[in-house]
Amino acid sequence: MRRRQVLAALAGLALLPAAAPIPARRIVALDWGLAETLIAIGAPPVGVPETRTYADWVVSPALPPGTADVGLRVEPNLEILQQLAPDLILAIAEHETVRPLLERIAPVLSLPIYGPEGTPYTVAQAATRRLGAVTGRTAEAEALTLRAEETMASARARLTTSADARPVIVASFLDGRHVRIYARHGLFDAVLARIGLANAWQGPTNAWGFATVGLEALAEMPEARLVLLEPLPRETARTFRDSPLWNNLPMARDGRVLRLPPVLMFGTLPAAMRFCTLLTDALTGENGHG
Repeated sequence: MRRRQVLAALAGLALLPAAAPIPARRIVALDWGLAETLIAIGAPPVGVPETRTYADWVVSPALPPGTADVGLRVEPNLEILQQLAPDLILAIAEHETVRPLLERIAPVLSLPIYGPEGTPYTVAQAATRRLGAVTGRTAEAEALTLRAEETMASARARLTTSADARPVIVASFLDGRHVRIYARHGLFDAVLARIGLANAWQGPTNAWGFATVGLEALAEMPEARLVLLEPLPRETARTFRDSPLWNNLPMARDGRVLRLPPVLMFGTLPAAMRFCTLLTDALTGENGHG
């Protein structure tokens, strides 16, 4: 073949579309929020940390049977990871210290949801699309983001006609005297904004979107409705029964306390949808814990 023909052939090859990247099939997700997104788009991980605790705190979507437990969330078991032979490991900012060790096993994709940029909801939307791309499930990822938006819009419409406009405190008990309040920078706060509810807590929060306060802080928001997330510590039963402070809080005295089943407070779009649906049902009198 003459030189001119060779050059022409090479030029033609350059114009061909690049081969599509091979989708990741064996993924270990070291973050529960990323794991729930993978499950929701039909690409469940082969390994997740603390699988039993996941079932208690995330609940839905459930891990598929046979999902390997890879140890602690911040200290995964490297030997188990090696045995799983993943082709991708999903991490967040907290895993940066062990990233060099993880990269000896498989490529690492860091997708932190909580940080200084954006809200967890919008960052989770971007992460969902990224996970759709790396798993070859872009249509499913786009469908999940659309379903989340539809869930928020439906809830907003229901609450406009069915519930009062009282501001909301979203909290979980740490012990019998302290609560964690979820607000600015957090997923639940982003959901409240999308469905038209005001967050009663306007105080400072950390990068994960919560503030830890004593029960007395709730008295500073007397008009608010309190939404408590399960599971509740064992000692809260005594608080509800015997604590003068609790029983004199306006929301407790006036019956403005709702209890919701567990929702992953540091989750992604599936957690946002679960929280939105549970809260809306409770506020409109459907399937609420009271």
